[in-house]
Amino acid sequence: MAKKKGGSPGSTAEVCYRLAQPEADALGLKLWDVRFVKEGPTWYLRIFIDREDARVSIEDCVAMSRRMDKVLDEADPINHSYCLEVSSPGVERELTRPEHFEEYMGRPVIARLHRPVDGMREFKGALAGFDQNAITIKTDDGASRTFAKKELSSVRLAEDWDDFEYGGETENE
Repeated sequence: MAKKKGGSPGSTAEVCYRLAQPEADALGLKLWDVRFVKEGPTWYLRIFIDREDARVSIEDCVAMSRRMDKVLDEADPINHSYCLEVSSPGVERELTRPEHFEEYMGRPVIARLHRPVDGMREFKGALAGFDQNAITIKTDDGASRTFAKKELSSVRLAEDWDDFEYGGETENE
């Protein structure tokens, strides 16, 4: 296993996840995921936070960003320039870690594939199973489809906005 600057083993995202976990805990937040990606010439360290009530505020993002600035400056796990972004994973959040799949078992998801299967690249259904190698969804017609994780480009929650309960006021009230 290669060592990154600062002496921590693992990928940059894994190292930063371990650095971010205690900071999220201290703020009463859930650490959803950490990604280190290059888009064009720029590297981005993206930290996704959540709350038990799923209502991440801008203040939560600012607080986590400020804490991570200090932690990242001290640990120095990234040896080149990057942009730090802290945000909510969103309503249609991507499921990436085993705990995500456990938490959302039985909920509607959209599985997107790298290559079409039966002429389709996207399958929607209830998350019916998962392990380290595959996920299973139960489609609306009752069929079960299992996909190897290497076939998947993403698995996201599928929110049906018709069923969404909005707690605020509307313009017509």
